[in-house]
Order: sequence, then structure tokens, then C-alpha cells
Amino acid sequence: MISVSSALLLVAFGASGALSSPVAAPAVTPGPSLDNALQKRASCTFSGSAGASSASKSQASCATIVLSNVAVPSGTTLDLSDLEDGTHVIFEGTTSWGYKEWTGPLLQIKGKDITIEGASGSVLDPDGARWWDGEGGNGGKTKPKFFAAHDLTGTSSIVNLNIKNTPVQAVSINGCEGLTVTDMTIDNSAGDSAGGHNTDAFDIGSSSGITITGAKVYNQDDCVAVNSGTDITFSGGLCSGGHGLSIGSVGGRDDNTVENVTFKDSTVTKSVNGIRVKAVAGETGTIKGVTYSGITLSDISKYGILIEQNYDGGDLHGDPTSGVPITDFTVENISGSGGVESGGYNVVVVCGSGACSGWTWSGVTVTGGKDYGSCQNVPSVATCEV
Repeated sequence: MISVSSALLLVAFGASGALSSPVAAPAVTPGPSLDNALQKRASCTFSGSAGASSASKSQASCATIVLSNVAVPSGTTLDLSDLEDGTHVIFEGTTSWGYKEWTGPLLQIKGKDITIEGASGSVLDPDGARWWDGEGGNGGKTKPKFFAAHDLTGTSSIVNLNIKNTPVQAVSINGCEGLTVTDMTIDNSAGDSAGGHNTDAFDIGSSSGITITGAKVYNQDDCVAVNSGTDITFSGGLCSGGHGLSIGSVGGRDDNTVENVTFKDSTVTKSVNGIRVKAVAGETGTIKGVTYSGITLSDISKYGILIEQNYDGGDLHGDPTSGVPITDFTVENISGSGGVESGGYNVVVVCGSGACSGWTWSGVTVTGGKDYGSCQNVPSVATCEV
């Protein structure tokens, strides 16, 4: 009888008694780097009426996605929210959308280290005039928002997009980190006479490290509205026809913190407001470290500079409150000599008691309109009078 130990020895040594070579362990292959992974994925081109659906289905397989003259069917989102890290999205020709009354968005892109680019001569045109009825999001036809640029992180960028005629709001930036937007044009100027309304260009919320440079905006609402977020810069921009460069409204949202926001070296013209900071009456939040520097104002119809802590669905409603303090606030080198129309107000500051502090106010020349006689709690460095 062979013992268990003897059997084990026979297995180990073999019949000859010589020690058999051990079986080699399988080699471990490192996972592919991002660059190698991208090389193994395809460059994909989509076009026509089936382009949107095909791009959405194939997006995870493509390192580069070219959208060439895509016609998105009515009631459909061009959905690129499942992109692999590092994907490059290029729009060529004209991207169009069919008509339907719904909330949208018409375009949605998410991901990490994503590059979104408009090729030379390309345009994203949802033909918003089909929805425009003068009511925007306040009634009438149900209008789809245009571009949900949400959860773009890492070193994501949007470059050279040319957007035209959005039904209502154009670009919503939310949940983004480290996003740069360069040389974007948003042209809703046709809505001036055709019923465009609530056509905000950039609505920013709950985002950090956002840089927007060289934007050209023609619209009928805020050029930029920072509702919440930190470390945000808008520079070298042109805003025409809308409601100017805005903070807020802040208060009454899930996120009510705005901190370290800079608007600089930009022009606001043919607009209702130039500079506007809106804190909602009776609510809480924080507006801290906001700077307006090197802003040129012209043809402003209502308010050259408006800082208010009594916003309530509209400007200057009732008494200001102190729940959303405006601190470390800088207004410098604002050029607007004759920039406000005669029926408008040059500068309006309405603060709650003790709620506006740490202000810097210098080189502000805003004239042409009237002095506002009901300013309240104006910090000593600022003035409502020209």
C-alpha cells in the first residue's frame, strides 16, 4: 500500500525520482494606459437622421466622434453622456433638431477629459423661432432647453462651438470641475424681433474651476448667470441684447454658495442691465469674493450696476434682507460714460443691514441715466450718485 505521503512524493518527483519542474504561473499583463486604450478605439463619423441614435449607441467604442450634418429627430436628445475618458467630439456642418413641445435637453454631453469642438463653419441650429412666442419658460409653448453640459470633469474643454437660435436657455453648466469654454458664439439675435425670451447663454450651478473666454453672446436674458459655484472666470466676452453679467439669483436653491467669481475685460451692450447681483429676499446663502473688472457698458436701458438683496422674482421688491451677505466684493474700472439710457438708472445698491461689507469700488464711471433715490445700506466706499 502506498501512503498518502509516498503518493505525494511520486507526484512531485515522478517515476524516475527526479524533481519535476514546477508549472509556471500565468504572466500578469498590465492594464492598458489611457493613450493605448484610446488608440484601440475607433474614430467614428455619424451623419443624417440616424446619426444621433447611432452616435449614442456607439459612443463608448469611439475615441473620436465626428457628428457631420446630423439631423436629430423631434423630441430626441443627442445624448453623449456615456463617453469614455478622453473622447474627442467634433461637430461638422449643420446639426439640426426636429420640432416638438417638450423640456429637452436637445444636447447632453458628460464625461472626464472630454474635448468638444466645432469645426470651421459648423453650426448647431435648433431653429428656436419655431418655439418663440414671447413667453420663454413662463408659459405658452413648452420649450426644450438646449445644451446640458453637466458633469464634465478633469481637463474637459469646449472650443469654437457656434450655437444659433435656441428655444430657451442655451448652455447649462452644472456639476462640472475644471471645464474651459473658449470662443463660443451663442447667437439668438433673431429673437429680438421674433419673440425670443429666457434665452440665457450660460447658466452655471454647483461647479468649480470654470473658465469661459472669448464668448460672443446675442440674446434676450442673462449673458452669464452664476447661481452657485466657486472659482469661475468669464473674460474677453461680448454680451449684447440681454440682461448682462449676473450673479444669482442666490437663495432658495439646493446650493446657495457663490465664491471667487471674476468677470473681466468684457463688453455689455444693448442690454437691460450691465452688472447685476441678485440675492433673494428672505433666503440664506453666501456671495463672497466676486469681482467685476474692466467692464465696458453701452446702451444699457434699465440698470448700469444693480446690487440687490431684495430680489423676489423681479428686481427691487420690497425691503432688503441680510440672509445672503455680499462680502469681499470688487467693482473696478467700469467704463460706462453715457452708457446708460436716459430712462435708466446708473447705479443701484440696496443692501440689508450689515449685509454688504469688505467692498472695493474704484474707477467706476457709469453715467447717462438717473440717480436712484432709494439706495440702502451702501458701503462707504461705493456710491449710488454720479
